[in-house]
Amino acid sequence: LDRLPSFTKRMRWFLENRRDLGGQISYMESLVQDGHEHRLLAIPSRARLERVLRYVLDEKEFLSPYGVRSLSAIHRDHPYRIQVKGADYEVEYAPGEATTPLFGGNSNWRGPVWFPPNYLLAESLERYHHFYGGEFTVECPVGSGRRMNLGEVAQELNRRLAGLFLPDAQGNRPSHGGERRYAEDPHWKDLVQFYEYFHGDNGRGMGANHQTGWTALAARCIEDMVRGRISGGHTTELPTSL
Repeated sequence: LDRLPSFTKRMRWFLENRRDLGGQISYMESLVQDGHEHRLLAIPSRARLERVLRYVLDEKEFLSPYGVRSLSAIHRDHPYRIQVKGADYEVEYAPGEATTPLFGGNSNWRGPVWFPPNYLLAESLERYHHFYGGEFTVECPVGSGRRMNLGEVAQELNRRLAGLFLPDAQGNRPSHGGERRYAEDPHWKDLVQFYEYFHGDNGRGMGANHQTGWTALAARCIEDMVRGRISGGHTTELPTSL
């Protein structure tokens, strides 16, 4: 904080003069065993973070087998509806192709899995875990009875994202959507496409198939997953092939 005097000044003014708003965020200090003081300044309080994750980590809502969806699957059966100037509009869960011609027929942010928000989510969970430690656990997936700390939840998200590109025993990768030549043809089987986004239910790659900008974050997700498993002693489950 001493290296950010302007930010520190504004933050302290906010905490001292807007206590009505300050009570809705997390601002905490803790002293860890190594003697270094850790601070947390975050929008959600601990209780709100826990409540949000009950939706994010629910496979009936946001959590898919291949990452976090951009829209809750609950809207498959319960579309969001709004009326504007006498006209009815609705937003439904569309994990793949759109049900309307908007955006050129792509569903975009109405259900598919995108790498940028997933990566930021996993990174944020790791930072929360750095502050809260192992005693802060949540159920993941919701309803499974399995408790994880936030670092383990981040690893689980990385595992699901990496699963988009990992071949099964027959050589099929979810991101290839069952296209057999990627599994059987020697000229195609090692060609891994960096799709723009992925089907929210089955992981099939969609949109641009050369999106080496943000989808290249897959490399970091796999790297973080491997690093986490090695540090946790789980070296027997590492992926053997991409």
